[in-house]
Amino acid sequence: MGLQVYNTLSRKKEIFETIEPSKVRMYVCGPTVYNKAHVGHAMSALVFDVIRRYLQYRGYDVRHVMNYTDVDDKIIKRANSLKTDPFKLAQTYIDQFDVHLADLNILPATLNPRATTEMGHILEMITGLIEKGYAYPVEGDVYFRVRKLKEYGKLSGRKLDDMQAGARIGVDKRKEDPMDFALWKAAKSDEPSWGSPWGLGRPGWHIECSAMSANHLGEQIDIHGGGNDLIFPHHENEIAQTEALTGKQFSRYWIHNGMLQLSGEKMSKSVGNLVSIEEFLSKHKGDALRMMVLNSGYRNPLTFNDEVIGQAEKAIERLESALKPTLADAAGLAEKDKMTVAAQMGKTVAGFEKAMDDDFNSAGGLGNLFELVRVINHARADGATDEDLLDAQKMLKLLTSVLGLTLGSHEGAHPADAFVDLLIEVRSEVRESKMWVLSDTIRDKLAALGVLVEDSKSGSTWTWK
Repeated sequence: MGLQVYNTLSRKKEIFETIEPSKVRMYVCGPTVYNKAHVGHAMSALVFDVIRRYLQYRGYDVRHVMNYTDVDDKIIKRANSLKTDPFKLAQTYIDQFDVHLADLNILPATLNPRATTEMGHILEMITGLIEKGYAYPVEGDVYFRVRKLKEYGKLSGRKLDDMQAGARIGVDKRKEDPMDFALWKAAKSDEPSWGSPWGLGRPGWHIECSAMSANHLGEQIDIHGGGNDLIFPHHENEIAQTEALTGKQFSRYWIHNGMLQLSGEKMSKSVGNLVSIEEFLSKHKGDALRMMVLNSGYRNPLTFNDEVIGQAEKAIERLESALKPTLADAAGLAEKDKMTVAAQMGKTVAGFEKAMDDDFNSAGGLGNLFELVRVINHARADGATDEDLLDAQKMLKLLTSVLGLTLGSHEGAHPADAFVDLLIEVRSEVRESKMWVLSDTIRDKLAALGVLVEDSKSGSTWTWK
């Protein structure tokens, strides 16, 4: 059947077909950079990194654009409170976020445009909307006429009359309709501003993304992504202004990830229940956060707590266990056992692709990888040599890299490896002498030092935790 993707616009899974064969144009809304990024921001970046990696695995050439919103009410307000330049503040947090993306093994976007460098395209788009009658200037501001676009609300499923009935008292009386939204905001004395046909001002949030997407990906794109908190009003308004201007469908597929939740609430700066990416990475590996995302359906809310983190770390350890060295005196596998390993490799690839083709079901994909891990570990216990396991381990590394996992703890030698080998050898002699208490003591003390020892009928193996 091929790859199927859940489309927020149609509210169902659809066969994935791109505008150009084998090419994907993907725009993902990035963060508004006014404070340290939190793990909720990381979740969205991780989701779309996995989607991109799998599309590339499937042979697509992916052009991935993720913007930075570097001019916004929140940035200006925080910069004023800190008595600093808003552009300098934004750049500080952009630089930090770029480092965090690398720490989390997230592939760099093809492009990272920012609003302040796209002003010409923004002004061109607003001018075009005014000329077509979809926007109107008033006292230096420019607003979009939502009622002129009959399909407004198609992404979120909201109706204008219902929204207007619930609109708060005190709506700007200069608007033709309370639901009209700003494309351009007249300058205030304490804000950065740019020249325009309507006077000094700055762009509204929604028009920034439409202009950047059109400039770098064209009038129509294959995937537009972001958190589900952006469905309304941000993405709804992007659709309205873009399709009003071009007369064409903006994005074929709208993909939205669920929110990270701490104590049952969405993690956000406004709520104040934040765990920064920096704080998380000071205590855990980047793979742990990625595994949390992979273990959950990307459209679902993801609970963030110590228990979930612990489960993710155990899952990583289980995957890494398949990369442990074989027994020093391994005799090799019997032919039938080699065939068992080879058969599981075929099943793993087929099962992994089937799961991922079903709307990027990474949890299902992982399930197939764990089956391969089980067979590899069983074969090692039965005396497999490095050569017997080489192809299966290569396949495991390939498929985990498609998910963006590094599994790097078994790469390279540790300075204490030789000493651990010696202790394992001594412990084996102790076990042959049936000195079980001493054997357990050595195992437990090694565990306290970060060495995991596993015993089988063929001998003992170890790995760093």
